[in-house]
Amino acid sequence: MSKRDELIEKYAADIKDKFGQTPDMDLLTKVTIGLGPSIYNLDASKVSGGDEKELETVKNNYLIKKLGMSDSSDLMDAIKSVLDKYGSSNKNKHRAVVYYMLCRHFKKESAY
Repeated sequence: MSKRDELIEKYAADIKDKFGQTPDMDLLTKVTIGLGPSIYNLDASKVSGGDEKELETVKNNYLIKKLGMSDSSDLMDAIKSVLDKYGSSNKNKHRAVVYYMLCRHFKKESAY
């Protein structure tokens, strides 16, 4: 099993355990591949829920640029909702899981 496949399995387990959902493995794989080499970097592979600058980056680079959303307060509300469901005490909020959940939330699977 490749390192990427191992990470995808870890992300799938997080979606099941933290969100109580069965992940769409095809979409999860596409989201993970879309993140490129950042999934292998300990810092870049995580989302810091307490860092407003980080949340703006998720909003601007992922929701607006990648998914083609229009800027509105709904975007930040959705990001915070996903992070809350992930668990505020959980320090390891994987970027691929957050992006996957946002993609599903906004029904933007067609972006992949």
